[in-house]
Amino acid sequence: QVQLVESGGGLVQAGGSLRLSCAASGRAFTSYNMGWFRQAPGKEREFAATISWRGHITDYADSVKGRFTISRDNAKNAVYLYMNSLKPEDTAVYYCAAQHITSDEYDYWGQGTQVTVSS
Repeated sequence: QVQLVESGGGLVQAGGSLRLSCAASGRAFTSYNMGWFRQAPGKEREFAATISWRGHITDYADSVKGRFTISRDNAKNAVYLYMNSLKPEDTAVYYCAAQHITSDEYDYWGQGTQVTVSS
């Protein structure tokens, strides 16, 4: 079992920045690739960013590429999402997720943190 707790959400003006954090507890953190997903009101949850277990591979949705940066600190069992040049369309609940390196899907999810970007 892996428990994930997100933090760092809030209200920010368009063009601003936020850093989301996800604290993981439980089984070996380095056995998991980590991802950030988001769900806007009335929309399906969508992929935002992912980082491999060692942090050597990252990938981003086209909608956030060049503005968001995902990173992890395996010594602290944490993953981060740095969000810059925020837009109103980035408003969503952001979820942290863990995918075991042998799994085809994300196995564990956090409860989410709200990000609201005002115009």
